[in-house]
Amino acid sequence: MSKRRAFTLIELLVVIAIIAILAAILFPVFNRAKDAAKKTAAMTQMKQLGIGLMMYISDNDGVYVPATNYDAALENPERIWTVPLFTYVKDKRIFVAPGTSNSDFADNWETRHRQSIGYSDATAYSTLFGLPAEKICLSGEVRLGCSAFYSVASENIMRFPANTALFAVTPHGRAGSKYRGFIISADNGTSFRADFTTFTDLDQAVPLASDRDLVLELDTLTAAELKPILAPYNRTGKDDGSTPVVFADGHAKSYSAKAIGNGGSGIIWRFR
Repeated sequence: MSKRRAFTLIELLVVIAIIAILAAILFPVFNRAKDAAKKTAAMTQMKQLGIGLMMYISDNDGVYVPATNYDAALENPERIWTVPLFTYVKDKRIFVAPGTSNSDFADNWETRHRQSIGYSDATAYSTLFGLPAEKICLSGEVRLGCSAFYSVASENIMRFPANTALFAVTPHGRAGSKYRGFIISADNGTSFRADFTTFTDLDQAVPLASDRDLVLELDTLTAAELKPILAPYNRTGKDDGSTPVVFADGHAKSYSAKAIGNGGSGIIWRFR
């Protein structure tokens, strides 16, 4: 009778070493594939938001839904953009960026921190009833840190809709923190640009953008000074991560945080 030969310790160690090497090679490939799938899903969702926005504009005489209607009462759900736009999108999951955890559809002012897709505050509206004068800008006023404008945004003030950004992915977090995931600032990153000297043209304006959570990283800033973009897909921690961006004509395209933050994307953020 022939004896069954068992594996030697050396052979077992070689097999384990080969498995470990294969795992080290394949796991990053699997992670990149998963990340690519999330990025594709995010792009699809953002395009649906763009379509919903176009439908809203068509039904409202060319007027864009305000990111925040500061004249509306705090308890009024339509104080933030998600509720009026939901009527056209019909799926709350579209408002949540794929791959984000603990994010949810923001259905009122109290839950605005949950959003992981933000809308440009260049569309926000207020009179002196809603905000103090120092936080409201006139259309075309070259001043940083505008929280709202005295008029609603409309198609007739868009010089280049195909280049004007409205939606992007945002950081989100717990209630009572500085997270404002439902909104992105159109100009709060301007003074962080390496080439920034003085603000003389609206086209210079850029938002804060990173593939890291800037709400945590820039904790000395106020909530109003933050409202950043998060680029969560294919991120490296060096702002090479990307986010889909939806434009005023409804189309979407992916951009890196680095290109957004340094103004190299050619996107118009402060359109008024």
